[in-house]
Amino acid sequence: MRHWIAGRLPPRARGRLAENVRAAELAGLAFAFRARAVAIVVVSLWLLVLVPWPRDLYYLAAAGLFFILGYVPYALRRHARAGAIKLAFTVLDIALMTTVIIMPPPAGLGVDWPIQTRLRTPEFLYVLLLLGEAALTYWPVAVLWTGAWTALIWSTGVWLVYGRDDTVRFADVARDGRLSAEASLRVFLDPAYVGLTQLWTQVIVTGLFTLLLAIAVWRGRGTMLAQVRAEVVRADLSRYVSPDVADALTARAHAGFGAPQTRVVAVLFADVVGFTGMSEGLGPERAFALLRGFRERSCKVVFRHAGTLDKFLGDGFMATFGGLDGRGDGAARAMACAVDLQREVDAWNAKRVARGAEPVRVAVGVHCGPVVIGNIGADQRVEFTVIGDVVNVASRLEAATREVGGRIVASDGCLTAAGPEVAEQFTRSLPLTLRGRSQPILVHVAE
Repeated sequence: MRHWIAGRLPPRARGRLAENVRAAELAGLAFAFRARAVAIVVVSLWLLVLVPWPRDLYYLAAAGLFFILGYVPYALRRHARAGAIKLAFTVLDIALMTTVIIMPPPAGLGVDWPIQTRLRTPEFLYVLLLLGEAALTYWPVAVLWTGAWTALIWSTGVWLVYGRDDTVRFADVARDGRLSAEASLRVFLDPAYVGLTQLWTQVIVTGLFTLLLAIAVWRGRGTMLAQVRAEVVRADLSRYVSPDVADALTARAHAGFGAPQTRVVAVLFADVVGFTGMSEGLGPERAFALLRGFRERSCKVVFRHAGTLDKFLGDGFMATFGGLDGRGDGAARAMACAVDLQREVDAWNAKRVARGAEPVRVAVGVHCGPVVIGNIGADQRVEFTVIGDVVNVASRLEAATREVGGRIVASDGCLTAAGPEVAEQFTRSLPLTLRGRSQPILVHVAE
């Protein structure tokens, strides 16, 4: 518990955190592949409209190869080196797209234009789609890797075309001096012209886009880790404390959770009547099984009514209602829980009698009123509980079931808060003087 109070994860929770993060990453890779497939379909349909037959076959074949390059790392996403495989295929993706954009289709399929004209089209934007795919993986490294290789491979392709002998460059034409505006326009409109200004713009924009996406993915990953961490902590805490306490602790662990405060709370005590005598004839193993069966059913009923299982007390337990949620109906829920618990025990006894086992009798006491709720204990061990006379009265009411002969004994204030369906279960009312108290209180008894 001290790990959770201090905001640290215990070893077991750290292992589960790694597993859940890995599952989220795999889900991100799967989603990225599906998004990639949808993008390929959309682009392919656009190519069928834009590119005449049979040149569109060349681009459709490239789209098919692009799909394969995405499917391989997707199929190997559970491999031990899945991350390295994905990064390697990302380089192949960029190389394929750069080649298809810059290199003209084979002879007979393309238009006989200079290769330099391929750099004037907006197809470079297709390469940036790979950054969008990388951003869906919850992996900032993948975004940075994709952006870096995009800038490198695209710059290499443009530089190779720029260095061709038949390429027209401003540096060559204006070697002897500045060109006039008309001369500059003629150079710019030359089909073989290639300028580096567009390349620098593409590289800078790619770098900025990569940086912004990487920051967004990093922040998104942080949010994902926080959510996964909270869920792991809550799941582990729920094995030791009630789910509502686990929720409150994970939400307010660093904001003074457990500071003592006074609240009106309903307290329920339940106990297996005669468990000591039963366990004597059952033996340790069967007594353990009996106690475990009682606790499992008790937890289910208490949590069903949004109660807090404060503690197990040997063959009994203490539960509270209204201590954390502030809903104001704690007494009504406690009474409903008491009746529901007896129904659960009745169903359990039917199964026990059918197999020849002795039925179980459970006594319940319920009281409500102001208590102090919060953490109590030392630095090494704290307990979230309630303290007050209400707790003592509820415990005495549970013990009084033997005296009055009922299965549930509730104080008058609790019965008043209960609904008619619950109240009709209580057939007797009487004043009762509890042990250690001088004044009697009015109680109601359910047989």
